[in-house]
Amino acid sequence: MKALIIGYGSIGKRHTDLLNKLGAKVAVVSRRNLSIPAHYSNVEAAVKEHEPGYVIIASRTSEHRDDIHALAAAGFTGKLLIEKPVYQAGCEQPPHVFSKIKVAFNLRFHPALIHFRQIISERKIYAVSAYVGSYLPNWRPDTDYRTGYSAITSQGGGVLRDLSHELDYLIWLFGPWVNLTASGGHFSNLEIDSDDVFTVLFETKQVPSISLQMNYLDTKARRKVIALTDKGSLSLDLISGSVEAENMNKTFVIGRDDTYIAQHKAMLFDDDSIICDIKAGLEVMGMIDAAAHASKYKKWIQP
Repeated sequence: MKALIIGYGSIGKRHTDLLNKLGAKVAVVSRRNLSIPAHYSNVEAAVKEHEPGYVIIASRTSEHRDDIHALAAAGFTGKLLIEKPVYQAGCEQPPHVFSKIKVAFNLRFHPALIHFRQIISERKIYAVSAYVGSYLPNWRPDTDYRTGYSAITSQGGGVLRDLSHELDYLIWLFGPWVNLTASGGHFSNLEIDSDDVFTVLFETKQVPSISLQMNYLDTKARRKVIALTDKGSLSLDLISGSVEAENMNKTFVIGRDDTYIAQHKAMLFDDDSIICDIKAGLEVMGMIDAAAHASKYKKWIQP
């Protein structure tokens, strides 16, 4: 399989390394001066000369829309995986002739999350509390956090977009939101112009109360979910890989790249059972836009 990575930041490099390990012949599109064999400065040339069957868009969120259109214009008709979130703003279905288009919410492939989902499918859920937080300056130790896209709203930064894995898996677990409000902004002394704290409160048809707290500030990385159910409480810790319930405590040990590898294999072998499709990815974008609007105008929002 010939693969093409558009963008060569930290996530683009990770996709490149992993696909090389999986035996793919990988090329990269980047405006940077890279010392790698198959390097192109634009999408059109890469599609024409490399002839990829699988493309991953790993550029800045603000560039995703243009990259999708460039691929279509170049005549690409293979499989496309877009890094989350799909777009910086807007929720329309992108025009394309691709054989498959998916969104890279790789946390869906975490075995602890999959196990948690199996358990809650057999329970009535009363309320859910989710939390994700980690300290932005620690994210990429070799990069000044103030210059990365996470720090810059116009490039798609901010916790609401950056940590949208939570929005995706909460919808995946509990269904689409039907009523939502939010509060967030830039509250800390981090030298960024994007939001560093966001809280989203929403309802689904299945669950009357779901709260999510997201931040760039927690010096100890945490990623947890607690569900209150008709059979007692259930907790998920995505850092430790543990799922706890009454008389049950199960821990899943996985490697740093395992969810990414599982996601690539799902794309390459056409297993659509877990991977996020474009419709769900755009639903997450709709939720992001609604949360931003609700926070700005201090109101509840319905789809």
